[in-house]
Amino acid sequence: MITEVERLEVEKVIHDAIGWALTKDIDRLFSIMAQDGDFFIFHPDSKSTIVGFEAFKKLGERVWMRDEFKATDFAVRDLRLKFAELGNAAWYSCFLDDHAEWKGQPTGWDNCRWTGTLEKRGGKWVIVQMHFSFPQD
Repeated sequence: MITEVERLEVEKVIHDAIGWALTKDIDRLFSIMAQDGDFFIFHPDSKSTIVGFEAFKKLGERVWMRDEFKATDFAVRDLRLKFAELGNAAWYSCFLDDHAEWKGQPTGWDNCRWTGTLEKRGGKWVIVQMHFSFPQD
């Protein structure tokens, strides 16, 4: 049985997966991601797919930690969160607004569909996969 405390912990992990960038707390980001070769992210474009934690870590260090990158705000809306019956896995869906500046120019996403899966490993919730997409009507 999932407690309210555990539900709030998972929600915090989800928010911190984006919100870490406001303070550039990359240690927090890395601590909430599965640190293995099975970790992956599908981005809206096919060339930005990330496979494995090491590729993700290199991206974070190479891009997001540069002075040219500055996160400005984000919002997670309509978060839906479900837990596996055994309480060791969870999955979520929401809409994401994520804004930043690159070399002083605004960039980001509005109304991005964001889904993901978390596992409880060693008593701690970590994200094992994420998928970002935009509807094409």
